Amino acid sequence: MQKKPWIRLVLAISLDGRLAPAGGGAAQLGGVGDRRLLEEALAWADGTLIGAGTLRVHHSTCLIHDQDLLDLRISSGRSAQPTSVVVSRQQWYSPEAAFFQQPIERWLLSPHRVSVQGSQELLPPVGYQRQLLLENDWTQALNRLAEARLNRLVLLGGAQLAASLLQADVVDEMQLTLTPKLLGGMHTWVPQQPDGLPEGLGEAEAWQLQAVEPLVGNELLLRYIRKRSSSSRSNK
Repeated sequence: MQKKPWIRLVLAISLDGRLAPAGGGAAQLGGVGDRRLLEEALAWADGTLIGAGTLRVHHSTCLIHDQDLLDLRISSGRSAQPTSVVVSRQQWYSPEAAFFQQPIERWLLSPHRVSVQGSQELLPPVGYQRQLLLENDWTQALNRLAEARLNRLVLLGGAQLAASLLQADVVDEMQLTLTPKLLGGMHTWVPQQPDGLPEGLGEAEAWQLQAVEPLVGNELLLRYIRKRSSSSRSNK
């Protein structure tokens, strides 16, 4: 039986748990230490998950720049950058976005179907090398990513995508960088809907602390792993 990918949520957040200023837009959270940790996570990953809304704000995705990490991936027979999987309800493409000129392989995870004539194979839209089908059930979508050999995924956001995966309880690890800022507003990284998150995520033993590391610039790394039964563990 194919195991689902291991999903690591990587975020830089303010002390009050915000991703962006109260008025919206890019917050530019995270300093030099956080950047290195982010690139290490990308070097570990087979792919990244990012929402189209986040790309519309930032215009590009995160890349590995540190040469030692690039050399490590290449020496192990992998591409220099992990595959970027865009999660979107539409076939999002914006020719002026830097994302579509970045040196990465771009996949689309979307419910929108366009098939090759006479075949069940999905036709990738402009700007993408591949499309996979996004169903209402995250389990099916993640199984498709695992079948495509994306077994280790970094979840880069945004908040809506992170909330969806947390609500499905498929996030296995959280890598959070606390930055010494208070932003206020509604742009949190957890859902604010009345139904919230599954009760299990709020239990005292739901998450196991793996690391606490002070970073330059008064930032702090927190790393937690979701505690699951051994039979349900994935590709860590």
